[in-house]
Amino acid sequence: MTDESLENRTGLPDALRILLRDHPREAWEADPGFHGLVSFWLDRHLAFRRLITLMQGETRGFLDKAADARVYAGRLSRYGGHFVQDLHGHHMIEDEHYFPVLAMKEPRIGRGFEILDRDHHALGVHIETFIKGANTVLNGLDNPAMLHTKAGRFGADLDRMEVFLNRHLVDEEDLIVPVILKHGERSLG
Repeated sequence: MTDESLENRTGLPDALRILLRDHPREAWEADPGFHGLVSFWLDRHLAFRRLITLMQGETRGFLDKAADARVYAGRLSRYGGHFVQDLHGHHMIEDEHYFPVLAMKEPRIGRGFEILDRDHHALGVHIETFIKGANTVLNGLDNPAMLHTKAGRFGADLDRMEVFLNRHLVDEEDLIVPVILKHGERSLG
């Protein structure tokens, strides 16, 4: 068995991508079932990706001395707060409702939902690292020399988190969207 952990996998095993063959990514938008839950779900994922990109840009701008520390801190606080709150809420709804319902609809790919659930726990560790790093930056505004070092560490942690979050989002989309397109969003209760 291959390592299915978030930090080590390069995608879902082929056995879990069987519905993706009938519902490939390039056909999703043309599918009559796309608008509604599927497009909403993908928009949420896009929002997480955009927030990480914004925070990376703000951090690089600060490190390149193109942004004032207080302006950077204000944006980091605002973007970071939205990111953490929205991601936690999104994962909670998936874990408590969607994953169990979707796994019942397609038991042959049930292991995929177990992988995604484990991802949420692994991402929880990365989110905690994110929170600690962001707070370290926000609490370091009075020491400009140390702030630059702290922001550099935070930026590196943010880059790592982006890789893991994107791996999870891509795999989640590849597993979930075909199930919803096959069964329809009304069947999810």
